[in-house]
Amino acid sequence: MATKTKLVTVRERVYLTFPKDLIKEPVLSMLAKRFDIVFNIRGSTVTSDMGLVALEIDGKQAEVVKAIGWLKGKGVTVEPIEKNVIE
Repeated sequence: MATKTKLVTVRERVYLTFPKDLIKEPVLSMLAKRFDIVFNIRGSTVTSDMGLVALEIDGKQAEVVKAIGWLKGKGVTVEPIEKNVIE
């Protein structure tokens, strides 16, 4: 008898650091179109040299993992937010 795999929904809270060459790119828009996730921007700072975004990503665990991997592959630094400091 086959067992059904339970798809777990997760929420990851991360800081994204965008290098200068990605600041004007629609990276988060592409992220939402490419993966079955929902995100919430909790804070951001953007200068001409870099961008920093506090982001919550909600979705099935596998999709969130793929989305984070895609961001890293684009050159975005992804760091976990250790505590719920932005709730």
